[in-house]
Amino acid sequence: MDYWKYRLRTNDSTTAEILVPFLAEAPFDSFQETDEGLDAYLPDAPGNRESAEALLLDLQRQFPFEWKSQFLPAQNWNAIWEANFSPVVIEDFCAVRAPFHAPIAGVAHELVIEPKMAFGTGHHETTWMCLRALRDLPCAGAHLLDFGCGSGVLAILAARLGATEVAAVDIEEESFRSTAENSTANGVAARVKPYWGDLSAVPERAFDGIMANINRNVILASLPDLSQRLRSGGWLLVSGILLSDADTVRAAAEQAGFTLQKRDERGQWLCLTFEKT
Repeated sequence: MDYWKYRLRTNDSTTAEILVPFLAEAPFDSFQETDEGLDAYLPDAPGNRESAEALLLDLQRQFPFEWKSQFLPAQNWNAIWEANFSPVVIEDFCAVRAPFHAPIAGVAHELVIEPKMAFGTGHHETTWMCLRALRDLPCAGAHLLDFGCGSGVLAILAARLGATEVAAVDIEEESFRSTAENSTANGVAARVKPYWGDLSAVPERAFDGIMANINRNVILASLPDLSQRLRSGGWLLVSGILLSDADTVRAAAEQAGFTLQKRDERGQWLCLTFEKT
């Protein structure tokens, strides 16, 4: 596929990190940090440039950055992505590596994730915090939901931790396929059930726990529905939230019937664990 590369020049790396979840709501499907800020890649499909550039103009009213675009003819994007992929180690608890990396010793759980365009390799602060948070959450014997599953990395780790079943849903077809492939590669395909679509694509049931590593707007809009899908006393793990959005998300969660149990920070990002009361 042909792509457009949008080169964003920011004042600092923090601004670049903040922009990623906003840009992910547009048709941009991959990002790369640079010395100047951020490169965002947009598939050359009808209507994509118009919606992407309207979003960029709106974001410029909120954040200091400049941008320019460049047309890129079709390339082997997965090969380029793989060349820049490095393993992620989360203390002695978990490691995430690609199939072409050597095994990583000294961790309780090693996940092998094919580095395609689906979000969720552990590199971003939000995924890193969610992976570590699962260490302290009751997964064994539980029925869980991974809402916005990306690569499936959270669902796979939850299954490795003993979850009976993890429903993993994403609106992106690439994420649906990646979750299925990665679940098979990690030996948990029997317990990770991928779905393609929004929350309505997941069969109705009362889940014991829900993971939602997406972005603020989707989380805020989905909290009432997620509460309906969670049993009383169940847990909700959310990330993709900036530190500046902490009060907004907490207030909306409390209104939907949740009580904050734990807060974790990494860089400019926040990970919150709630209990349904």
